[in-house]
Amino acid sequence: MTFSPLEQSVLAEIRPTKEELDRMYALADRLISDIRASGKADGMMVGSVARKTCVHGDRDLDVFMLFDPALPREDLEREGLALAWSIAQQYTDTIREKYAEHPYLNATIDGLDVDLVPCYQVKEATGIQSAVDRTPFHNRYISSRIGDFTDDVLLLKQFVKAGGVYGSDQMTEGFAGYLCELLVLHHGGFHNLLKAAAGWKPGMFIDIEQHAAKWFDEPLVVIDPVDPCRNVSASVSDTKLLEFIELCQGYLKSPSKWFFYRPPICILTREEVSALLKGRESAFLAITLKTPPYIEDIVVPQLRKSLHTLVDLLKRHEFVVARADTWMLEDRSMLLFELLVDTLPAVRFHAGPPVTAHVNAAKFIEKYIHSDIIFAGPFIRDGRYGVELPRRYRQASDLLSSNEVFATALGKHVKHSMKEEFVVHAGLECWQPGFEPFISEFLQKSSPLVRIRRAEARTS
Repeated sequence: MTFSPLEQSVLAEIRPTKEELDRMYALADRLISDIRASGKADGMMVGSVARKTCVHGDRDLDVFMLFDPALPREDLEREGLALAWSIAQQYTDTIREKYAEHPYLNATIDGLDVDLVPCYQVKEATGIQSAVDRTPFHNRYISSRIGDFTDDVLLLKQFVKAGGVYGSDQMTEGFAGYLCELLVLHHGGFHNLLKAAAGWKPGMFIDIEQHAAKWFDEPLVVIDPVDPCRNVSASVSDTKLLEFIELCQGYLKSPSKWFFYRPPICILTREEVSALLKGRESAFLAITLKTPPYIEDIVVPQLRKSLHTLVDLLKRHEFVVARADTWMLEDRSMLLFELLVDTLPAVRFHAGPPVTAHVNAAKFIEKYIHSDIIFAGPFIRDGRYGVELPRRYRQASDLLSSNEVFATALGKHVKHSMKEEFVVHAGLECWQPGFEPFISEFLQKSSPLVRIRRAEARTS
């Protein structure tokens, strides 16, 4: 595969060194030997390190512990964790349990971030008993085919990382490493993929093995070569797909290093944020809460669900939401709202039944005809009776501080955390420590290609 001088210079920086790989392989071999010596499971190194598609500087090592499929699920979790603890404690004291579909162990060993993951050693990917059971099949599939395209995968990974669309986590909703490998294989290289993707539209369907067993309606569908019932790109949101298409089009038209090295985030100062808020003349509100003690893949969807339900709450009370977003830190999380106005008039219109619904209409009139709390009405508007009532929440901050919040469909763990404590911030108070990059990007929102073109202009 012929790469441009720019791409060759990028590859020279991002290829993992032999020393890096040897070090990681040596540790993996020791861990696998320990797993096998236990007599309880087989061991296998998986992921990008195993396939040599990791980028220089990566420190993530995934070692799977493959148990007999006849072992009950509860026993897999219990015995898997026990085995992982017994092995990890031989190497380090920096260990913590994590929870995905089932628990696994994360340990820092010799400067490497090691995951020890229990799974079932099934014969076929279609016979999996947990989601991680597929991973060994992914490893075998890619390892047997990727040889000539390793550099292409490295370039693609660096390309999507710099573009901000890399990662299948719930916060990013982008392209996973395995998906990058499959796309390179399917299109026969980095350049061919970019040329093809420049013409993609949402609804793109790729089935490398021509064996799809069901239909998917996600923006991008890439059928898993080892499992005909799975869409590898299910995590890719519509926005991230369109951003990837934009990046491909931009690079083909005018390539530059900024497609591989993300321009640094311009972190605004408090004074700059203050000036921007005054200039926008909108209203900013934020809710901060203690981050629930679960992994990102569990917490982030609940934060997004909570964000959407609170946006709906604001809209029901006639506060117009211009934009909203959420961010998760290790200890705290934020729900951020920009409103066109945060103070409404004292009067609001309350719609009643249609005039033609005689029984209910009569009850409505009877309820309000002698009321001393209404401003006007009942009267007919758009075929219905209605009245003008005093507004309960004139300030959006009062609404978000009220118990109305807990009557919405908040995420389970988010709701539990907010019941313990949450704080509503307004205006410049939203500029909370730790959230500076998040708020800076929110206020300077732009597409990846626009970000790149601006970086090119600054450095030309």
